[in-house]
Amino acid sequence: MAKVVVIGAGFAGQTAALYLGRALGKQHDITVVNASDHFYFIPSFVWVGTGRMAPARTRFPLKPVLDRFHVRLVQGMARAIQPLEQWVRVERPGAAGDLKLDYDYLLVATGPKLNFEGTPGLGPHGGHSQSICTLPHAESARDRYLELVERMQRGQRARLVIGTGHPGATCQGAAFEYISNLHKDLVARGLRDKADLHWLSNEVALGDFGIGGIRMPPGSRAETSAAFLGAAFKEFGISWEVQKGVKAVEPGRIHWEDYEGQPGETPFDFSMLIPQFHGQRMSVEGGDGLADEIFNPAGFVKVDGIYGLPYDQLQQTPEAWPADYRNPRFPNIFAAGIAFAPPGPISQPHTSPTGLAITAAPPRTGMVAGIIGRLCALNIIDLVTRGHTSHSERMTEMAAACIASMGNSLWDGSAATILVYPIVPNYKLFPDQNGRDPFVTHMEMGLAGAWMKRMIHHTFMHKLQGRPGWQFIPE
Repeated sequence: MAKVVVIGAGFAGQTAALYLGRALGKQHDITVVNASDHFYFIPSFVWVGTGRMAPARTRFPLKPVLDRFHVRLVQGMARAIQPLEQWVRVERPGAAGDLKLDYDYLLVATGPKLNFEGTPGLGPHGGHSQSICTLPHAESARDRYLELVERMQRGQRARLVIGTGHPGATCQGAAFEYISNLHKDLVARGLRDKADLHWLSNEVALGDFGIGGIRMPPGSRAETSAAFLGAAFKEFGISWEVQKGVKAVEPGRIHWEDYEGQPGETPFDFSMLIPQFHGQRMSVEGGDGLADEIFNPAGFVKVDGIYGLPYDQLQQTPEAWPADYRNPRFPNIFAAGIAFAPPGPISQPHTSPTGLAITAAPPRTGMVAGIIGRLCALNIIDLVTRGHTSHSERMTEMAAACIASMGNSLWDGSAATILVYPIVPNYKLFPDQNGRDPFVTHMEMGLAGAWMKRMIHHTFMHKLQGRPGWQFIPE
């Protein structure tokens, strides 16, 4: 009987658990370790953060779902790995001692460690900014925002600053959704004239999103994502600053350094800034040097990528991106979603004259996490049943879709629908098209996107609860 341990039950971990349970659950030992006993649908936190969705609609209990798939749930935090003896040590809330879980195959799908401490004064807990990265954070952002709304209703004018809170942050898409939803919410409340909305980001250009931006096919209304979002922000009355690495946040003021190494500050009455993401690094037992063979310095799991290439060479080496997401030293350890170490940035990196690296990190959440979680699960199933793997998909071969809502109304809402293929530009496949297929890669905005965004919320909640037909819904 094979023993499979999955650490994490987000998009990657929960997707993997469903596939593993369906294929192996009755004959083998499948265990999911997760800090919470609930799954959280993070993309909808943007609506929680504006008070437009009840928190309960973004979560469901894990145990009833996993029980149906013959998967065991252990609530706790994985604190250590012993890769030679093949076990994981789990700290459980309220338990007298730690639990040791043996494994034949391990999938690390822990999601990010939110590095608020990397920016002094950042974050809702002891800091001066808000976040929508967790449900409690989104609820805090909602409460602070609604307090500001009350002051605006009494005639006060307010400045709301949304963006990234670290020079190496990613997930600009979530921040873009949030500022767009704030705009729509303030319009609906009749308060838009009382608010100054401002975008502050480490992107090399507006609409870069950490993927190097998007170039539209011929005949599009805008040639690039920068032009597309610039037009949208002008229409919405949103001002913006990019190429800024936030270094500190104090009450009412954000301190940053720009590409030229010049310091500056941006005032605010309300701010929501996405922190830098690190990996949820665990201690590694069994000998000196083993930790460095599994984790990189940021806590992400090293997989079958080619690390250390200069950016220009990485751009021309699509095979540098991992194919099956297995650790080279310990090939029974897989990593999915934000947990795996990318070989480098997708967007053009930049270091200021003072030595500050201001570079958007590669996004690996949402659809990308689900795809990789499924791929890892299918390869583990192959190894258990056949003794070899048969599935691979690099991010230089992977398509992704993102729908960024601009208000959740199905009658006057809107959304930007973004299609990208491949996620990481592949100059060998598309040498004359900036590395991407121009007939697939596209952005569009409209009411249809709002309907699609709502549909995605319901269909993914259906899928990730393993309801009938779940396997036919794409990741």
